[in-house]
Amino acid sequence: MGAELHYTERGGDVTFHGPHQAILYPIISLRESGLGARRYVENLEDTMIKLACVYGIQAQRGMKGETGVWVSNRKIGAIGVRISSGITSHGLAFNIDPDLTFFSHIVPCGIPDKEVTSLRKESQMTLPEENVITDSLVDCFIDVFGIQDVAYKETNFLSRDVEDVK
Repeated sequence: MGAELHYTERGGDVTFHGPHQAILYPIISLRESGLGARRYVENLEDTMIKLACVYGIQAQRGMKGETGVWVSNRKIGAIGVRISSGITSHGLAFNIDPDLTFFSHIVPCGIPDKEVTSLRKESQMTLPEENVITDSLVDCFIDVFGIQDVAYKETNFLSRDVEDVK
């Protein structure tokens, strides 16, 4: 299949992370931010909905029990978080243009009979480079969460780390 399996201690069920996804794993003190766990997850969903809108896609939250972001009945963004002592880890994965066949080997997020989609598949726009889309995701996160100063570390799948402060 060409993918490795990793067990993690986070919410959600099986998911796939790979090339051509925008992955955002915020580390936030929920106590300091005044957010509860539910509002935090909703804000992550709103971040991805806002990003989809930037590229002309009408996305929405899932039905009851279906976390993440959906375009009709197709999942474009997944959420899996861990909160320990009020500090978040893990986060979201937004499908820009991944190889969607990887999702056929799992039941994404434990929700059967649903398709997975991508920005490339859904958007009618000519998309910019992926780093521009990822920067847009960070901008949407900043806007939704109302955070002024964000430090982030960008890591690609070739093990090259780039530090940036936005």
